[in-house]
Amino acid sequence: MSLILNVVCKHADFYIIEKPAELSFHSEDGPGFVVLAERQVNEKLYAVHRLDKVTSGLIILARNKDAAADLTALFTQHAIDKFYLAITDSKPKKKQGWVKGDMVKSRRGTYKLLVSKLNPAITRFYSISFKPGFRAFILKPLSGKTHQLRVALKSIGAPILGDIAYTGTQSNRTYLHAYALSFNWKGEHLQYMQLPSNDDEFMALVQHENFQAWRSPWQLDW
Repeated sequence: MSLILNVVCKHADFYIIEKPAELSFHSEDGPGFVVLAERQVNEKLYAVHRLDKVTSGLIILARNKDAAADLTALFTQHAIDKFYLAITDSKPKKKQGWVKGDMVKSRRGTYKLLVSKLNPAITRFYSISFKPGFRAFILKPLSGKTHQLRVALKSIGAPILGDIAYTGTQSNRTYLHAYALSFNWKGEHLQYMQLPSNDDEFMALVQHENFQAWRSPWQLDW
């Protein structure tokens, strides 16, 4: 039985589709997210950004080359606001604020954060407690570095639950979800949001009263 992807939006120029956790973006041992999406909608699609294999959530796939070029330019200009949810079972060094620093490759495909800021990864975040021993984060990356959010949370002593590559506690998945997108397209302001589902800790989070302030992430003070 083939995987059925959740199509959040079908626009004349693009689709927004939810990528499940642990599905590779590009094909590896089997068909990846882009190939599965193309098969499902029965048309050629163009990747304009990506998510790590362990990360779930919203991805934009362009439906034509012109849209792909324009969306790629928006991502390059950081003109598309992206919001993520993450969960940790560790106590962070700070509960909200900024993480800024250059990132360099470390061991076994991971990265580390430096104190220098020549070409820094920049992340803004807030956090809430939603059950004993667990804290949730809403994060907005202001740059687009590989593993940026995973490194940012590890750097404040709060590795993502399930993210064993960055010393997170073993779990059924890595609890990082691309939650919402906001951008201007052909004179229209567009906003999309997809709550994470089917994962115990995310379900507990979205049902908690403290989560209400995050249901319109673009209204937070970024």
